[in-house]
Amino acid sequence: MKILSVNVATAKPVNINGREVLTAIGKVPQTGPVAYGPMGLAGDEQADRSVHGGLRKAVYACFSTHLPFWRTVRAQARAASWDADVPPGLLGENLTIDGMTERDLWLGDQLVFADGGVLVVSEPREPCFKFNAAMGFSKAAKLMAESGYCGTYLAVLKPGQVQSGDSFTLVPGDRALSLPDAFRDRMGRR
Repeated sequence: MKILSVNVATAKPVNINGREVLTAIGKVPQTGPVAYGPMGLAGDEQADRSVHGGLRKAVYACFSTHLPFWRTVRAQARAASWDADVPPGLLGENLTIDGMTERDLWLGDQLVFADGGVLVVSEPREPCFKFNAAMGFSKAAKLMAESGYCGTYLAVLKPGQVQSGDSFTLVPGDRALSLPDAFRDRMGRR
């Protein structure tokens, strides 16, 4: 399991469906190490802390195995060409991770890095209208809900630094609630 990309963005106004909204969903890959602390990655912002960011949602991670799915559905929706890759950060993720998916994670599991930094699986992401805009088509949030390709929010247990290429160890928590079950529960209540 390793980090393919570390991505950050500052909040900026964008026009979504004729309405100006503030968003930092369009994350940009960083070179070199990026520090993280209780409120997230250095240089990263969240526009609406009521739904993103904060202590429980300091870092958002997505999984590289889902990128071909998103490439295909974006092409089917004519939001991108068939050969257009999904660039790191497009889904709003801070970390693009290789070697695992939501099915491997339970709330409370820890991602332990060599420098001593520790991130804790805290909750699944719930898709929103800004995700639709970032992906370029109106059914993206619905497809996230149906596929379960939600990624995970991570809380910071011990601050550290992370960069692309870093590997980490997954340390199981108490295994009481899996990330997919938590996501299905949330989507069932919508």
